[in-house]
Amino acid sequence: MPAPQTLDFQKYASYSKPGPRYTSYPTAVEFSSQFQEMDLIQAFQRSDPQIPLSLYFHLPFCKSACYFCACNVIYTNSQRKKERYIGYLEKELALLKRYLDTHKEVVQLHFGGGTPTFFSATQLKRIIQDIFHTFPNFAPHAELACEIDPRHFERAQMEVLHQYGFNRLSFGVQDFDLQVQQAINRLQSFELVQEKVSLAREFGINSINFDLIYGLPFQTLASFEQTLVKTLDLNPDRLAIFNYAHVPWVKHTMKIDPTTLPSPKQKLELLQFLIGFLKARGYEMIGMDHFAKKDNELYLALQNKQLRRNFQGYTTQKFSQTIGVGVTSIGEGLDYYTQNFKDLKRYEQALDSGHLPVERGFRLSREDELRKEVIMHLMNNLELNFSAIERSFGIDFKEHFKQALEALKPYEQEGLVILDQDGLKTSATGAMLVRNIAMFFDAYLGDQHKDKRFSQTL
Repeated sequence: MPAPQTLDFQKYASYSKPGPRYTSYPTAVEFSSQFQEMDLIQAFQRSDPQIPLSLYFHLPFCKSACYFCACNVIYTNSQRKKERYIGYLEKELALLKRYLDTHKEVVQLHFGGGTPTFFSATQLKRIIQDIFHTFPNFAPHAELACEIDPRHFERAQMEVLHQYGFNRLSFGVQDFDLQVQQAINRLQSFELVQEKVSLAREFGINSINFDLIYGLPFQTLASFEQTLVKTLDLNPDRLAIFNYAHVPWVKHTMKIDPTTLPSPKQKLELLQFLIGFLKARGYEMIGMDHFAKKDNELYLALQNKQLRRNFQGYTTQKFSQTIGVGVTSIGEGLDYYTQNFKDLKRYEQALDSGHLPVERGFRLSREDELRKEVIMHLMNNLELNFSAIERSFGIDFKEHFKQALEALKPYEQEGLVILDQDGLKTSATGAMLVRNIAMFFDAYLGDQHKDKRFSQTL
């Protein structure tokens, strides 16, 4: 991807508005409680046996709140709570084995949270053994990944992950500046992160990702440059650098003083700077928010227009059926989404009564499947090939999406998208507004949906 041209900050800041991040389409706000356990069982029954599985396990516990985080987490110091939770994961796995073909090939396993490494080495080993017992057919090339909090990551845990073939780790870094760390309640020194990254490298982990955030309180160009310098000293293979989304309706984010946050103009300056900084040092922008070295498989997949994205992040794997396990986890098939109960007590009650803990979900229509393909391909590869969509869905793209293409005309005039007979491509700057562009193809963002809560796109 070419480096973005100089931005007219006043102009592009005006594009900031609430919008989805499109980890799914339709987005999670469309999920309905009308989708229940039997709907999921039927979805399992009609699943294509040739489509492999991707497993996501939500390990929800954290020791303390990071004020920037809007994830579904549970704060505790109790070992008993964690042991109890593992017992319920085992109950859910037993039910999945009853209704799902768990001998299908598994191409991905991801531990997310919460803080997965807040579980002890012994507890992680028990969870992994339960997974391998339930899903015995892991592909030789499977991606096994775990999110890492450097403050809760010890050699014994790394030994367990190594023993069971984990090959990707994602470290939560966010920012190395002390004032920023204090404001977000996430204190961790560069030396600590360096020590834990060295531990991972010692065990042969050759795919290490760092999560950073721009737009945090008290961030400046100078301070964030120092964070980037320190980050690259640790030689990550990939970077996920997220735009901080201030969501004051989430309780602990209210502890961040909004007057300390960078303005939209300053955030765009940070974004432009970090793209140029990373490009000059061999990291290319991948889709939205992500960067990778030019020899990394994600970058190569983008060049071949084969990049995909699911709830675990970007991947080079073909489409797989995601099985979400644990409280609040989301699963995905070709024509459905499902989400477990967010409330731990209701999650436990469902399993105690012998039911899959389905709280809500969504059954996609053929039109939803079409728009999902359009939006996800655009989000992943920053372009659309009209004829490929037409062949897959039997439509005339320009006629079917006449309204969306007309709405994109101002973006074309501004040089943000390039429209021709064959398709659509974003410019380098347009790539940074891909969420905005994708929204034109979203059928659920009409006037009747104005009350939905989304983060700002910039």
